[in-house]
Amino acid sequence: MSRSVLIVGVSTRAAAESAARSGFDVTALDAFGDLDQHPSVRSLSLPAFTAHSAARVARTIASDAVVFMSSFENHPRAVSALATGRALWGNPPEVLRRVRHPVLLAEALNRRGMDSPASFVTLESYAAAASDGGPTSSAMSASDEEPASYEVSAFRRTVPRDRRWLLKPLASGGGHGVRPWCDEARLPRGCYLQELVEGTPGSIVFVAAGGRAVPLGVSRQLIGEQAFGATPYRYCGSILAAAGDAQFARDEALVKHACVLAQAVAEEFDLVGVNGIDFIACDGVPITVEVNPRWSASMELVERAYGMSVFGAHAAACRDGRLPAFDLVHARRDVGAVGKAVVFARRDVTIGDTATWLADATVRDVPHPGEHIAADRPLCTVFAAGRDGEACHAALVRRAERVYTELAQWSSSKL
Repeated sequence: MSRSVLIVGVSTRAAAESAARSGFDVTALDAFGDLDQHPSVRSLSLPAFTAHSAARVARTIASDAVVFMSSFENHPRAVSALATGRALWGNPPEVLRRVRHPVLLAEALNRRGMDSPASFVTLESYAAAASDGGPTSSAMSASDEEPASYEVSAFRRTVPRDRRWLLKPLASGGGHGVRPWCDEARLPRGCYLQELVEGTPGSIVFVAAGGRAVPLGVSRQLIGEQAFGATPYRYCGSILAAAGDAQFARDEALVKHACVLAQAVAEEFDLVGVNGIDFIACDGVPITVEVNPRWSASMELVERAYGMSVFGAHAAACRDGRLPAFDLVHARRDVGAVGKAVVFARRDVTIGDTATWLADATVRDVPHPGEHIAADRPLCTVFAAGRDGEACHAALVRRAERVYTELAQWSSSKL
């Protein structure tokens, strides 16, 4: 039985903590090395973090199994390197190449009569989905150099002008690089257009094995909110609430459709372990934006709200093909709302004494004292609860404001 697990990704704290509580011997490699990793976790940091550089370092770390997190889903070759000589607990590279490609995903959903935003992808990017490099091979070389751009004059003629469009990188994640498309003459190489759909952003997380899926949670996503210092289109948090909560119109219908969506995607792409689907909720229907075929940010809210071990479910699905006996519809009854928000630096800051943060359960991903954090980078994560989604959101805003107040006090004390 595999007991030693290496978890690798930009931020590993939540998954590593879940794995440690489940009894695994955990080593975590990420970009931050935050102070509040679980005490039994061996925490390693790689400040200049990329998927390929992390995969190279990971080869020097012994473990029975490896679990990847963001942003490895965009780098199948790096996942292959991670898995060399040990078990991969997660979706294999060939699955990542398909499920992360917007056209292949849309085609699979359309075959099942499900909605997704219209997407326009160049032939170069489309062909890359079947290549060894995955959907990002046309966007980035193995050295992750800046991509070039190319003419799209013929491409532009096919795009309906009566809709609004977003320019998105194929190697997307957390809203990075997303912006409105203004009918430019050139499209950055490795990017695509996706129709802008009006509605409420949300996600469903689930665990899958053998073509089956067990839904674990449906949450509203917080996107681009100034209260948390986030730039437009940037993911900055999630709120998980009880059945019937007003944060989604026609909540119960939405959850029912989202569960069907999770099952369809699990079947079509043979997903394994924990996964997430980002969507836009429109009158009780989830319009799929993308699939995150790995641990997602809202999964620790599932643990807080429902008391289950998400990493335990992930390990069982990947190792033995076992799925939990979990009923999401029942779990959503008679619970309050829990939420998290990523607090971003509004300007360049130097962190002061974070000892009080370490003693405060509402603050996680705690940085080191003296650490310099550039504007628009994450400072920490805050948590809150409330009787419903609206009250929870208000509590998150208040907690984030306290973080900004402390930052201002640290700055003024240096003057």
